[in-house]
Amino acid sequence: MNLNPALTRYRVVAWIVGVLLIVLTVGTVLKYTNGDDTIVAVVGPAHGFLYMVYLVFAADLARRARWRLPFTVLVLLAGTVPFLSFVAERVVTRRVRSAFSLATSGAP
Repeated sequence: MNLNPALTRYRVVAWIVGVLLIVLTVGTVLKYTNGDDTIVAVVGPAHGFLYMVYLVFAADLARRARWRLPFTVLVLLAGTVPFLSFVAERVVTRRVRSAFSLATSGAP
């Protein structure tokens, strides 16, 4: 099974969600220190929407790659902790590429 399209979709959205979450975190700090909620007002809804997309793409990849439920849940939650989506993206990429190479090499 070719997991490359699903993996690519997941990786792109994981990075976007990760960057937006960092920007949102900075915006939240600014909101409570300077009273300026512009960043939160703009980035918050975008991050919320894209996190839903992240959930769909991660769940699709999990189904295709046949991950166990605990790993799937951890990957799904990674989009809610700043910087963790980048770590999860690397772990997921290595895991999927490793499984894909074993599947295509004809190894038992």
